[in-house]
Amino acid sequence: MIGQQLLRARKSARLSLREFAQRTGVSHTAIDKYEKGVLTPSSRQLIDFAKVLGVRGEFFFRPMKVEITGVEYRKKASIGQCLLNRVHGEVLDQAERWQELLSLYPDSPIEPFSVPANLLGEIREEGQIEPFAEGLREAWSLGLNPIPALIYTLESKGIRVIATGAVEQREFDSVAGKVDGVPLIVVGRDWNGDRQRFTLAHELAHLLLDGRVAPELIETPRVPHKRGDLLERLCNRFARAFLMPRQAVVAHLGARRRQLLPNELLLLKHKYGLSMQGCLFRALDSQVIDAASHQQLCRLFSQRDWRRQEPGVSYPPEEIILFKQLVFRALGEELLGESKAAELLGIPLARFHRERKLEAMGATAH
Repeated sequence: MIGQQLLRARKSARLSLREFAQRTGVSHTAIDKYEKGVLTPSSRQLIDFAKVLGVRGEFFFRPMKVEITGVEYRKKASIGQCLLNRVHGEVLDQAERWQELLSLYPDSPIEPFSVPANLLGEIREEGQIEPFAEGLREAWSLGLNPIPALIYTLESKGIRVIATGAVEQREFDSVAGKVDGVPLIVVGRDWNGDRQRFTLAHELAHLLLDGRVAPELIETPRVPHKRGDLLERLCNRFARAFLMPRQAVVAHLGARRRQLLPNELLLLKHKYGLSMQGCLFRALDSQVIDAASHQQLCRLFSQRDWRRQEPGVSYPPEEIILFKQLVFRALGEELLGESKAAELLGIPLARFHRERKLEAMGATAH
C-alpha cells in the first residue's frame, strides 16, 4: 500500500526518481525498492517524503479502493505524460477522500445521477439541442435565471466534480469519466470561472448526449464535419444554451439586431458566467444576429487579442462547497472526529479548529 501511494504521489509531483532522491537525501535505489514494496520506509522517512510531496502523512496509509473508468482527457496536443500523471494522481486522491467521507453516512446524502425522463430521446437536428438544454433546466427546476453555482448544482445531482491545481489556464481542457460508477468531471482550480463553467456544461452534454445523436443528424448550417468534431460542436452549443437560455438572450439583446457592442457581451458575461465569445455565439444561435454580424465581431476579437484574454475583470472561479459542507455535517452528526475531518479536508488540525470557530473568516472580514 505504502509503495503504491509513494509512487503515485511522486508522479503527481512531477518528480523523477533521481529528483526525489536529491530532495529527500535517500538514494534513488532505495526509493525504487520502497515503491515496489521490497522495502518499507521508516516513520521519519515518511514524514520527510510527505513534506517534499506536499501530502499529509496519512496519505501513505489510505487504502486504494477507488476505480476510475472511461476516462477521457480533452487536452492540448502538447500535453506530456508527466502532467497527465499529476492530474490523474490528484483525481485519485480527491476521489478517495470522497469515497471515505460518503462511507461514514448510513445513507448517501447525495442522490445518484440519473438522466431526466423528459429529455428528447434522439437528436436528429442540430437545432434540437436548444429544447434539449431547456428540458434539462426544466427538469432541474433552474428556470431562466443565471446558474449562480454550477459546480454545486452538478454535485447535488450526483455528478462528482474535482478541481485540480495541476494545470494552468491554457494547458488543459478537461477530464471526464466515472469513479466507482459515478460521473466525474475534472476542471482547473485556478481557471477563470467562465472557462470552468463552460467546461462543466460541455462535459455534462457529453454525458447526456451519449447514444442520443442520430447517425443521419441534420447540421445547421449544412457544413460537412467529422463525426467527432460534430459531437464537440453539439456539446458546445448545449453548454451555451444551458448556461444562457434563448429567452434570456432575446430579453437582454432584443429579438433582432444588426450589430452588437462588445460592452453588451461583457455585461452578459458577468451576469451568466459565459465568456464574451460564448455570449456572441449565443446571439448567433438565437438568431439575434446573422452570420455576417457574428463574423464582424469575431474579427474584432482577433484584432484585439480577446480570444486569448478578454477585456475587463475575469469572472471568478467557482469553489467546491459540497465536500466541505458534508465534512462539517458528518462532524455535527458525530460520524467523525475533528482529526479525521481535518485529514479529509487536507488541512492542519489547528487550521481546522480556527475554521470551525469561524476565526479565520472573522480575521478576513477585518
